Amino acid sequence: MNFAEAETLAARAVAMRDLPEDVPSPCTSVCRMDRLSGFCEGCLRTIPEIAGWSKMEDDARRGVWRAIELRARAGIWRVPEIPGIPETSGDHDA
Repeated sequence: MNFAEAETLAARAVAMRDLPEDVPSPCTSVCRMDRLSGFCEGCLRTIPEIAGWSKMEDDARRGVWRAIELRARAGIWRVPEIPGIPETSGDHDA
C-alpha cells in the first residue's frame, strides 16, 4: 500500500458512514497479511475483522470501516523496516 492507495481507502471509508444498510466489504482482493502490522495489505483489516465480516450487522461493519479510515489516515500501515529482519510483503513506503 502506498499513500495514494491509503487515501483512496480512507475516502471509501468516509463514504460508508451514511449507508443505511448493505454496507459493502472493504476487500480489494489483495488478501495478504502484513506480518509486522497484522493488517491486510489491501483493506487494512485484521484477521478477526475479515473472518467476522459475514456475521456482522451493518453498524459493526461501519465500525470496521471507521477503523480502516483511521488506520489509513494515521499511516499505521507503514511499518518501519527493522534492521536484520527482511521484509516479506508489500511496499510499505512506496
